[in-house]
Parts: sequence; structure tokens; C-alpha cells
Amino acid sequence: MIQVSDLEFRYGEGEFRLRISDLAVERGMTAAFIGPSGSGKTTLLNLIAGIIVPRVGRIVTNDVDVTRLSDAERRSFRITKIGLVFQEFELLEYLSVLDNILLPYRINPSLQLEKSVRERAEGLAEQMGIADQLRRYPSKLSQGERQRAAVCRAVLPEPTLLLADEPTGNLDPANKGRVLDILFDYVAENGATLLTVTHDHDLLPRFQRVIDFKQFGVVAGERGGEKRTKAAGGGGER
Repeated sequence: MIQVSDLEFRYGEGEFRLRISDLAVERGMTAAFIGPSGSGKTTLLNLIAGIIVPRVGRIVTNDVDVTRLSDAERRSFRITKIGLVFQEFELLEYLSVLDNILLPYRINPSLQLEKSVRERAEGLAEQMGIADQLRRYPSKLSQGERQRAAVCRAVLPEPTLLLADEPTGNLDPANKGRVLDILFDYVAENGATLLTVTHDHDLLPRFQRVIDFKQFGVVAGERGGEKRTKAAGGGGER
């Protein structure tokens, strides 16, 4: 499913640098990335998704070498094959919650927005406990509700790979369990793969594999911290 080889990435001329000689994640696996802030966890998710590309090295995602794709090809690949949950949610404020969930179907012509898709979106919102918020706008939602809307958007296109950056970070215990149940059930029912960044070590027993970034070569600047790349709607660079 995912193979990272001889990877080196850095942001411009900054001091942050991530090096991974070899990392493989099997199809159908649920894996958690752990490590201190600034160790490259979010950066690796963005590299696997093709949002950013490495200076050197090779990344194979869903049997596709994303490092060899053009910007447009990576964007299309990301929308159709990968479900992304960003730590900052990346909901569009001028769209209703429902339209935010449906966004992947509006920005890629290869995804057909049919009645069944709308029904699935509404069903996901019901499972997430936000069905009564679908006509509202993101600014009217709590942080937890925004996060659950972002998870709905990621799962809706039925991707083979889910990449989630702190998907339960703003949730109370009950909703944290609800979101994890939906993600894990989706993986089990569809043979998908889940990679999650988390600082919540209480969640780790639920994952099949835990990947500690202490094993990788990471150089961080004095401020620590890695940059976060925004990609609204799980699709494009900006």
C-alpha cells in the first residue's frame, strides 16, 4: 500500500529536515504516527498524499509512485483515492456543512454526485451526530462538530487510504469513540488503510501498528515545529 524509500525532505532553506530510509505500511493496516511536535508526522502525511514532494526519494501510495506525478495528476489522485482529515479541518466557510462534505464530488469530474452520494453523506452525518447541522455554516459549529464534518468528507468518496491528522484532538470522550469507531469500521468493511497522527497515547491499543518518529532522522530548527500545508477540501495546494 505505502512504501517510502530513501526519502529526504526539507522546507526551503530552513533547518527542518526529515529523512526516512525505508518505511512500508501494508494494505488494510491501521497505523498511528507518534512523536514530539515538529518531528515530521504531518509532513509525512502530506508527502504520502502528494501535497508536497520530497527533495530526493520515492513514495509509492496505492501502487502509484506519487513522486513521479505532475501537480494536476497528484491532485486528481488525492481526491479520488485518498481521504484526508486535516488538523485545521480545512472547511470552506462560504459552504454549508453538507456542501463541505460533498466538496470532493464538486471539484473532480471523475466523481459523480448522485442521489446515493447525498444519501450517504447524510447517513455519515447522522452517525457522527451532526445531522442537525447540515444546513449551517462552519463558523456556527463547535470545534468538535467541525472536526466530525471533516471526517465525513474524508470518508464519503470511499477512499482506499485514509490519512488523518489528529482526528480526535477536539473531541470529548464520547465523540472521540464515535469517530474512531466509524474510521475503524470503514477500514474493516472496505479493506482500506488508515494512517493517523496522534498525541493521545490512550488510543494506541486500538491500532495494529504504532510508528514512533524517534526512529527517523529528523533535524528541526530552534522553534521546532513543522509547517502545515493547507489543501482545502482534501484536494489542492494553495
